[in-house]
Amino acid sequence: MSKIAMIFAGQGSQAVGMGKDFYENSQTARDMFEKAGERIGVDFKELIFKENDKLAQTAYTQPAILLVQMVAYRLFKEQCPDIKAELFLGHSLGEFSALCASGAIDYVDAVELVHNRGKFMQSACENIEAGMMVLVGLDDESVEKVCLDAQADGKKVWPANYNQDGQLVVAGMKSDLVSLEQVFKDAGAKRAILLDMSVASHCELLTSAQESLEELMLKMLSDKFEAPIVSNVTTQRYNTKEQAVALLKEQLVKPVKYKQSILAICNDVDLAIEFGNGITLKGLNRRIAKGLKTLNISDMASLVKVTEEISS
Repeated sequence: MSKIAMIFAGQGSQAVGMGKDFYENSQTARDMFEKAGERIGVDFKELIFKENDKLAQTAYTQPAILLVQMVAYRLFKEQCPDIKAELFLGHSLGEFSALCASGAIDYVDAVELVHNRGKFMQSACENIEAGMMVLVGLDDESVEKVCLDAQADGKKVWPANYNQDGQLVVAGMKSDLVSLEQVFKDAGAKRAILLDMSVASHCELLTSAQESLEELMLKMLSDKFEAPIVSNVTTQRYNTKEQAVALLKEQLVKPVKYKQSILAICNDVDLAIEFGNGITLKGLNRRIAKGLKTLNISDMASLVKVTEEISS
């Protein structure tokens, strides 16, 4: 039997209408939407299926993404109850979905947890002009050097997401990021694009959110792990509540090492399955580790396709 990594994308993978096919064709999906909405007082049908301003707000984006991912995962498990994960892996927010899929937290509790995580992140950046910038065509070492030199000059900017070779996201004060745009280009970046975000993820600007998140995780997480989770912070596997709390607290202020994590596991698994909207991680995996086949489940048709393929 194949060794499978179950993987989950993070913020930025959301889209209006995601999960609608699941909702319209599955009573399980409808029940999950209802129960999650009751917990945090949100009508997820309105939030996800109709154009609105809230879906772009971190406190609502995060539970919406996690919910759709957990619906996809639950429907897959209904179809393939005997298929077990070798490990779970998420990108940023996706690590919380990985926790949920592993059994360490119930999906309704997870929706509440990441809803509050988003609030904590928004609050940490509320009175500052924070932002993020994606850099294309520049190697990791050059990005890190520019950031270190800028920090020595008093600027607040840090590497935040190691997505693939030649694509790294930096986070920090928006004015500092803007001031470094030409510096990054002079260092070799083909593009330096300021993202439309008011939160600076995975950097020291979120330090004030750590304690509140830790308190909630201590209340909500359990020591039940179906399989290990790969940490964004260390690229190492963990399978205890104590490790999860410590690492996800640290994840708020440390970069997501997604590229490094895929390289660390690609020889230990035969297949990766991405759950939830889009093919964000499937695309990254194709460029990071060409030998790692990645499938995705984002609607009922892809669910059928994947279940047929892995059952044959």
